[in-house]
Amino acid sequence: MELTLAILKPSAVERGLIGNIISRIQDKGLIIVGMKMMQLDENILKQHYSHLVDKPFFPSIVRSMTATPVVVLCLKGVEAVRVFRDMTGVTNGRNAAPGTLRGDYCMSGQANIVHASDSPENAKIEIARFFSPAEVFDWMPADSAFYYGEDELKM
Repeated sequence: MELTLAILKPSAVERGLIGNIISRIQDKGLIIVGMKMMQLDENILKQHYSHLVDKPFFPSIVRSMTATPVVVLCLKGVEAVRVFRDMTGVTNGRNAAPGTLRGDYCMSGQANIVHASDSPENAKIEIARFFSPAEVFDWMPADSAFYYGEDELKM
């Protein structure tokens, strides 16, 4: 099984979408193996968005991502990175397909409610940035056999 990181951004927290998003994650069958609320700061955002630090809009990202606490989740599932990214939709909510989190809940490219890791390799890096090993739990819900076929659970 694969792990991925999700961040419920201030635009989701402020709008009271935490429960809706978590319900959709669980309804899909992704397993929450780590979850916490935290206040981000410029230092962690410089690490997380290192590819954007030199862009003129980076200060705007810092302001929006520090506006409220965020909820960070570590999710587990077969092909969890791809599955959660597909659930998330394209970056700009105005262009995101209905049925995706962004398509259903946002109208912005920046205030786009959720972050999703873009590769298994980056997911490992991002999970380590936000969670200590003791905060990620290796468990399987009792109903896992009803989300996956027998052979898929061995992946």
